[in-house]
Amino acid sequence: MERGLVSAAVPGCSNIEGGITLDLVNITGVELNDKNDIVSIGAGERWGAVYNKLHEKGLSVTGARSGNNGVGGLALSGGLSFFSSREGLVCDNVVNYQVVLASGQVVDTNEKENADLFKALRGGGNNFGVVTRFDMRTFKQGPFWGGSVFYFPEQFPGQIDALVDELIRPDASEETHIMISLFFAAQMGQPFVAMQPQMNQLNSMRMTTVKAAAEEQAAMAMTGVRCAYVNTTVKADSATLKAAAKVFNEALEKVKGFEGVVFSFTLQPYPLSLLENTSRFGGNILNLSPEDGPLVSILILMWWKNASDDETILTQSREVLAAIDHDAKARGTAVPYKYLNYAFSFQDPINSYGEDNKKAMLEVSKKYDPNGLFQKGAVGGFKLSV
Repeated sequence: MERGLVSAAVPGCSNIEGGITLDLVNITGVELNDKNDIVSIGAGERWGAVYNKLHEKGLSVTGARSGNNGVGGLALSGGLSFFSSREGLVCDNVVNYQVVLASGQVVDTNEKENADLFKALRGGGNNFGVVTRFDMRTFKQGPFWGGSVFYFPEQFPGQIDALVDELIRPDASEETHIMISLFFAAQMGQPFVAMQPQMNQLNSMRMTTVKAAAEEQAAMAMTGVRCAYVNTTVKADSATLKAAAKVFNEALEKVKGFEGVVFSFTLQPYPLSLLENTSRFGGNILNLSPEDGPLVSILILMWWKNASDDETILTQSREVLAAIDHDAKARGTAVPYKYLNYAFSFQDPINSYGEDNKKAMLEVSKKYDPNGLFQKGAVGGFKLSV
């Protein structure tokens, strides 16, 4: 139905196969209002264009960490950014969605107009309409200290401890955004094994800008290969995260011989300050609460070359996730939330928002799309009816 509305590596998400694709690529434009505190972004834009425009004014916005990412996917599903600890999720910083409803009517949705639809869109994906414009809060932003640091695998447990220690500190800074990854890349396996102390040659920590940091993340992305994401969420607990890394390492041994494989285990924190800030601007539909305490999203990301390897690699990802969830449940550190953009077809992020939130979304769907066009016609993505 709509390319880029939900930017996820899920089969059928784009609605292309056996359906009609509504391509929004020509709905462009990045325009600041007179006060420079709101930026209006066309649904066909990518975050790099947004950062380029705002950089000229000494401003930024809570958007993707990669400049190549489309705006719609993050702004409709949640979304972490460089500034989420301080500003909340990407969807929390949308002040208005311009939406084409199933009836063809074009409406604005915000805290005052169609407020029920506004909240449902903050995490609800492509279940309610075609979003053609995103109006977002801006803020002043200068250079910051950031980049990538590479370590050897045996240091990963210590990195987990450091991450959790930072998250549970009573005086944790709202200015810090950290994520850590353990990964294997077939094309880099041999050089990495041979690089003893020289690993620091890959480090890129420096004073940088949002524009440059997003360009760096975009340059690290892989294209033209098979790809899948799966994810889960747990409380910030070192033992849980180390156990999860152990499960990942065991699965890695079963897939590292496949052509073109990249197998990555990434921990992305949801600090307490982020959870507090999600409700600052009207709230969202994700059912994340400060009472949960600091959380960590576990992302298993896979790239590979051959379709013949699909079943083995996807089976491994499913088994890894099941083992992590089982262990976290036994430890009392499991959290229902699954991030929609990082979920695969066997997962159910909509139900992870909780029974009350799903009920509210169903009511919004019936009100604004009584014939269920976006449940029956736009079959890709994660649907309310599932």
